[in-house]
Amino acid sequence: MWGDEEALHRTEFTQPAIFAVEVALFRLLESWGVRPDFVAGHSIGELAAAHVAGVFSLDDAAALVTARGRLMGSLPPGGAMVAVEATEDEVAPYLTERVDLAAVNGPTSVVLSGAEDAVTAVLERLGERRTNRLTVSHAFHSPLMDPMLEDFRWVAQTVTYAEPRIPVVADGDVATAEYWVRHVRGTVRFADAVTRLEAEGATHYVELGPDRVLTAMVRHSLTDPDGAVLVPTLHRDRDESQALLGALARLHTHGVALDWARLFGDTPLPAVDLPTYAFQRERYWLETPKPTLGADGLGMTATGHPILTTAAELPDPGGLLLTGRVNAASPGWAADHAVFGTPVMPGVAFVDMLLHAARRAGCARVEELTHHVFLALPEHGALQLRVLVRAADDAGRRPFAVHSRPEDAPPGTDWTCHATGALGATTESLSAPDDAAWPPTSAEPLTTDGFYRRIADAGFGYGPLFQGLKAAWRDGDDALYAEVTLPAGTAPGPYGVHPGLLDSALHPLALAAGDSDDGTLQVPFSWSGVTLHATGARALRVRLARLAADAVALRVMDSAGAPVLTVDSLVLRPVGAEQLAAARPDRDGALHEVTWRAVATPQDAAVSTEGAAWAVVGDAGDRLVAAALAALGPAAETYPD
Repeated sequence: MWGDEEALHRTEFTQPAIFAVEVALFRLLESWGVRPDFVAGHSIGELAAAHVAGVFSLDDAAALVTARGRLMGSLPPGGAMVAVEATEDEVAPYLTERVDLAAVNGPTSVVLSGAEDAVTAVLERLGERRTNRLTVSHAFHSPLMDPMLEDFRWVAQTVTYAEPRIPVVADGDVATAEYWVRHVRGTVRFADAVTRLEAEGATHYVELGPDRVLTAMVRHSLTDPDGAVLVPTLHRDRDESQALLGALARLHTHGVALDWARLFGDTPLPAVDLPTYAFQRERYWLETPKPTLGADGLGMTATGHPILTTAAELPDPGGLLLTGRVNAASPGWAADHAVFGTPVMPGVAFVDMLLHAARRAGCARVEELTHHVFLALPEHGALQLRVLVRAADDAGRRPFAVHSRPEDAPPGTDWTCHATGALGATTESLSAPDDAAWPPTSAEPLTTDGFYRRIADAGFGYGPLFQGLKAAWRDGDDALYAEVTLPAGTAPGPYGVHPGLLDSALHPLALAAGDSDDGTLQVPFSWSGVTLHATGARALRVRLARLAADAVALRVMDSAGAPVLTVDSLVLRPVGAEQLAAARPDRDGALHEVTWRAVATPQDAAVSTEGAAWAVVGDAGDRLVAAALAALGPAAETYPD
């Protein structure tokens, strides 16, 4: 079926292929105990839904589907199908005998189908709208299908129909030949089907098909999408087995009973460790500013910045020093940003710190910022933070360096350099809002469902403050668009842009890239031309333009399109868990450590008759003790604890 991609795009093969996949998925889930209360479908999917509901046999269904595809494929190619962001009422006045409404996929999502010039004329009359031209060989569900209807009626009348055993939510009586003839030409009213399902009390929606397009349509059509469980079974960019088993797991965790014996059969299953307690990590402490009392008395200045709390101007040659104190609990969002299990200061926090330093130093932007070593945040104790900004060079650039050191380190201990770069004195103004359509009409939506769960599996442990990605779009291979927000009740604070919000602005890169094959994660490495235009944003629009395989330009705007922050270039680099492990403080601020000391063997000590050199104290049934014994082999003996 999948060997000839060109043939698969011809409707006489596409329709039977889709039908086969959908029916096979239904039967597979049915064998594992997943049985629906209702079924519904979109276009060819409605034929699959009617078959599994018992309306017609597999032989009759196959005859209908193959005749439908063959007759459609024999029509002259041409026409157009275009998805439009509009309501049915908005497009209805412009429909003619040459262009019709092919589908109503949501409250503001319809598909026009018909002759090329007729569809174009309707789009022009609708004005500026988000549109997406569908890649199809024919204009389905349009007047261009009329020539094949009588031949298809003859096939449909040879089929034996029965009343459905499972309720089929459809726009008519599916147990009649005339319904399926009208189905070829008529409008696919998928949004109405979802509305009826919701009214019937449906709460779990499982998409059976080669991708998860319908899942997004269902979400947009529900009045309460947050109260429903939406589960696609396959995804075109993910391994089929993993996607399907992941769907089963999601159904199980949302109360759907599965037949585990049928699922696993006689295969012996290994015992696995249960996950640890899922702490919610909700903080109830009152947020108070970091103490800077006495800074003036020490010859320094309180800055009001959440991380770099104090500043001091340095004498000749005119530098600036900013200081702070950080750990896994401070700043308050630090625990929400962990990579490979390690709380890490995000790269965007360095950007914010350096933009603050630039303002204090009389500079307009961060010309260059290069990360050298991760700033891993200790869970005990703290790190002293130092940002040193040197005097301007002949070009007006002020070099800087960011260092840290454990606060309990002895005097003379080396400092770790985390980042270097330069601040710039000039920048161009970008005060005018961006008037371009948002998102561009040529951009296609990306599904964000399950994104944070997926990257958590990959190593990004993000809490609520760093889960701000709400919607994303892709425009070809070179541009990404996104909308990000702070959680409800979270203030932007005195940051230029809150680190959780700005970090979320980079998440479309991971969303579009998919999973890494080598266990690495892409993180910021160097920034060029970073300019802050406005502060106080709670929600952002983001435009990411691909400059190279590992570099993007970034434009961040508020909800009205006014510029907030721009980045001329951001270069990304892959990192692995070992690089983060190397960045962790050796003792993580702990007050105690484990030390083994050799002791003399007593003169009356018993000697093993078996020649064992090691004594392991503990229960041999314990898995850790058993692991130690396995590693030591016959050179060890066990003694009860």
